[in-house]
Amino acid sequence: MSASGVRSRGVRGIDRRPLGIATFRRLWTASAVCALGGSFSVVAVPTQLFAVTGSSSAVGASAVVSFAALVVAALWTGALADVRDRRGVLLAAHCGLALTYAALWVHASLGGRSIPVLMLLVACQGLTFGAIMTTLGAVVPRLVPAELLPAANSLSHLVRYAGAILGPVLAGVLIPFVGFGTLYLCDTVALLAVVWAVARLPPLPPRAGAHPARSSTVGQLLAGFRYLAGRRLLVAVLAVDLAAMVFGMPVALFPELAHHTYGGPAVGGRELGLLYAAYPAGVVAAGLLSGAFTRARRHGALMAAAAGAWGLTVVVLGLAAQLWLALAALVLGGAANFLLSTFRNAIAQAHTDDRMRGRIQGSLTVVLLGGPQIGNLLHGAAAPLLGPRAVICAGGLLTAVTVAAIAWAAPELRRYRA
Repeated sequence: MSASGVRSRGVRGIDRRPLGIATFRRLWTASAVCALGGSFSVVAVPTQLFAVTGSSSAVGASAVVSFAALVVAALWTGALADVRDRRGVLLAAHCGLALTYAALWVHASLGGRSIPVLMLLVACQGLTFGAIMTTLGAVVPRLVPAELLPAANSLSHLVRYAGAILGPVLAGVLIPFVGFGTLYLCDTVALLAVVWAVARLPPLPPRAGAHPARSSTVGQLLAGFRYLAGRRLLVAVLAVDLAAMVFGMPVALFPELAHHTYGGPAVGGRELGLLYAAYPAGVVAAGLLSGAFTRARRHGALMAAAAGAWGLTVVVLGLAAQLWLALAALVLGGAANFLLSTFRNAIAQAHTDDRMRGRIQGSLTVVLLGGPQIGNLLHGAAAPLLGPRAVICAGGLLTAVTVAAIAWAAPELRRYRA
C-alpha cells in the first residue's frame, strides 16, 4: 500500500494522515468510541471486588490473575496471528471481550457476590485484552504504509490515554448512582462498535512462508524468540522500553508521596488524584501535537532520547517538594513517554518481517504491561528502606543511565532511520 491519495493534514496539530485510509479510520473511530465509553470496567471490577470482600488483597490477587492471563494470551496469540488470518484472530478476541463484559453484567445483575466467578471473568478479561493488544499491533502495519506508522501509533495512543483519563473519572462518579451492572453493559455495547469495525476489515491471511501446519504453537514461539535474538535493533528497543517501565514508573509510591510529601489525606484526596491524572494528561497533550514529530525519520535516536528524558523527569519528580512541580514533571514525562511508545511501535512494526510480527508484538505487550508491574514491586520494596523520594530519584537516574548505555552499546538503535 502506498501513501498516494492520503491527504497531508495536521502538520502542526494532530497528524491525521492515516485517517485518510478507510479501514484504519473505521478501526480507529470504533476504538475511540470504546476507549471513551467502554473503559468503565477498569475501575468497576476492582471496586466491586473490594466492595464484596472489604480487602485490598483480593484486588491485588485479581491483578496477578489478570496479568498472568495476559502474558499467556500475548505470547500464544502472537504465534497464532502469524499463521492465521489476523482479522479472524482479532475479531474472535474482541467478541471474547464483549462476552466477558456481558457476563460481568449478568453476574452483577444477579447480586455479584461470587468471588470465584469474578476471578474467572478477570482471567477472561486478561486473556482477551492480551490477545487484542498483540494482534492489533500486527494488524496496523497491514493497513497503513510504513511511513505513516508513527502517525497511526500516535493516534491509537491518543484515544487510549484519553479513555484512561475520562473512563475512570466517569466510572467513579457513576458507580454510586447506577451500580456496577450498568457500567458493564455500557462496556459491552461500546465494544460492539469495534467488533463491527474489525468485521469490515479485509482478510489478512499470513504472508507466504508462514506454514501453520509445520510446527506447534510452542515451536512457533521458539522460532519467534530465535528471530528476536538475532535482531540487535529489536533487542535494543525492548531493552530501552523495559528500562523505562521498570526503573522509571513509580506509580506504586503515589499514595505515600501524596500523603507524606504533599499533605494529602491518608486515603485518596485531591493530591493523589492529580498525581495519577498528570501523566496521562501529558500523553494526551503530546498526542494533540503529534504532527510536530511523526514525520521525523531518526526513530531510534528519538526513542532513546525520549526514554532518557522520561528518566530525568522522574528525577525532578523525586526532588519536587511542591505539588505543582511534581505535576509539571509528570506532564512532561507523559509527553516524553508518548514519543517513546510511538517510535517503539513504529520501529518494531517496520523492522520486523510480517511473518514474525505477531510474535514480536506479543513480546512488546509483555514488556509494556509487565514492566510496570515489576517496577511497582521494586519501588514498593525499596521505599521503606530509602524513602519514596529517594527511590523515585534513583529510579529516574537508573532509567537515564541504562538507556544511555543501551544506546552506546547498540549503534543500530542510534542510527536507525525510517
